[in-house]
Amino acid sequence: MALPLRSVCGACRLARRGFPGVWGPALGKARPLTGGGRNASTSSFDIVIVGGGIVGLASARALILKHPTLSIGVVEKEKDLAVHQTGHNSGVIHSGIYYKPESLKAKLCVQGAALIYEYCNQKRIPYNQCGKLIVAVEQEEIPRLKALYERGLQNGVQGLRLIHQEDIKKKEPYCRGLMAIDCPYTGIVDYRKVALSFAQDFQEAGGSILTNFEVNDIEMAKESSSKSKDGTNYPIVITNTKGEEIQCQYVVTCAGLYSDRISELSGCNPDPRIVPFRGDYLVLKPEKCYLVKGNIYPVPDSRFPFLGVHFTPRMDGNIWLGPNAVLAFKREGYRPFDFSTRDVMEIIINSGLIKLVLQNFSYGANEMYKACFLNATVKHLQKFIPEITRSNRSKSPSLGPKWKSGRRFCI
Repeated sequence: MALPLRSVCGACRLARRGFPGVWGPALGKARPLTGGGRNASTSSFDIVIVGGGIVGLASARALILKHPTLSIGVVEKEKDLAVHQTGHNSGVIHSGIYYKPESLKAKLCVQGAALIYEYCNQKRIPYNQCGKLIVAVEQEEIPRLKALYERGLQNGVQGLRLIHQEDIKKKEPYCRGLMAIDCPYTGIVDYRKVALSFAQDFQEAGGSILTNFEVNDIEMAKESSSKSKDGTNYPIVITNTKGEEIQCQYVVTCAGLYSDRISELSGCNPDPRIVPFRGDYLVLKPEKCYLVKGNIYPVPDSRFPFLGVHFTPRMDGNIWLGPNAVLAFKREGYRPFDFSTRDVMEIIINSGLIKLVLQNFSYGANEMYKACFLNATVKHLQKFIPEITRSNRSKSPSLGPKWKSGRRFCI
């Protein structure tokens, strides 16, 4: 069963230029798939999905299972699938407690959690339903915690309960807190494995995946005087950076960190613009992983757009601590000194960023401070688990995704 993930952008204006409706000619006119891998320079598809991350692959899988007679292709700029946002996240299966009741986010998160557990069971993809505690460590946080609990109940999150100090200790023996929300339905998974399973389902159903295909242009085909059949049946031409072309009837763009740029190429509005933030994580030393059993989160402050520094178990047995959310100087800049002139120029002229900075200046400055001074992050983490201290050893090689810090903690 496909996850209810939304793809973003699309060939809306391209379709409107020459065809009725928003997305072009009727799906019933599509040709059946002829199958197998294709030469990018001569390929034509009924539908092309731009982006081989989890959103693009989930969309491709859902489309081909619902419309098996259509020829559907996925194009991905990297040589491998799901290597950016899909492979650079904390891996948490969120339960849906944070979102506004009746909102689309709340509905999709609750439904999506159930569907991903079901899918992982069907495909035997490892996951761990380890649960989560949202912990109030200060008296003034308790009203916000109770309000969040009520929101979770309204959203239909399973198994929620408010617990006090003695029950917190039963769940997380080393965690201190006055009150917490116990959310047993939260879990962890390797989302890249999920995405690769989607890709396998898609290909087994007859779909085609083209890697090393970085989209450079999307435009309407120029019909010859003889009105070529390809130009009529497949009016949209997608060109990559090597000059290779594929043609299609429909485009669905799921380009992640490049959603705005690909949207603009397709003739749509590039707003909202992408402004990259990097999440810097610390790693608990392996011999100290017993300190954390499940996810431990702070009570979020609704004035700010981030959930705060938290403790996250990983499927490989590591425990991540973080993140600090810091402005990145490259869209795919997973290391502190990654830099792109174009990306930085777009950040500077982006009015949305200026507004965000003005609205959250104190929070942003605090995030930058914690990113630069490790002791500040340690002090914050000690509010929840006092036994955590900074390691005196030299920096260790980075573990896991490249966007987390390689620094470690010890007792």
